[in-house]
Amino acid sequence: MFLFYLVLLALGIVADVRNTIWFVPLGFSVVCAILWFVARRQLGVAFSVRPEARQLVTTGFYAKLCHPIYVFGTTAFLLVLLALQGWQALVIWAILIPVQVTRARREEKVLAEAFGAEYEMYRSSTWF
Repeated sequence: MFLFYLVLLALGIVADVRNTIWFVPLGFSVVCAILWFVARRQLGVAFSVRPEARQLVTTGFYAKLCHPIYVFGTTAFLLVLLALQGWQALVIWAILIPVQVTRARREEKVLAEAFGAEYEMYRSSTWF
């Protein structure tokens, strides 16, 4: 997923568009990508491609956001796609949203089964 983002970012950088609508979203996209990377690092050994319940991470970005990787990653994608300034790019993002929501729900189910009340308490104190 991050590799796909980097490809889109490269396309955004080499695009023949150089105006405010290009600079602002591309710059914010890079910021979101950095936050995405930091959120991934904060998971440490709890990270997995498939939903697994290795440990419940509740510190760092995870203290306020239940799914910061999905939030920052999806936002980074949207912003780089806006920099490309094509409606076709927004179609890609519109497809990405349900995929990320589905992934988050699967992950929540696995964590709720593994950590029970502890996860429910954590979930009630965080956003998305």
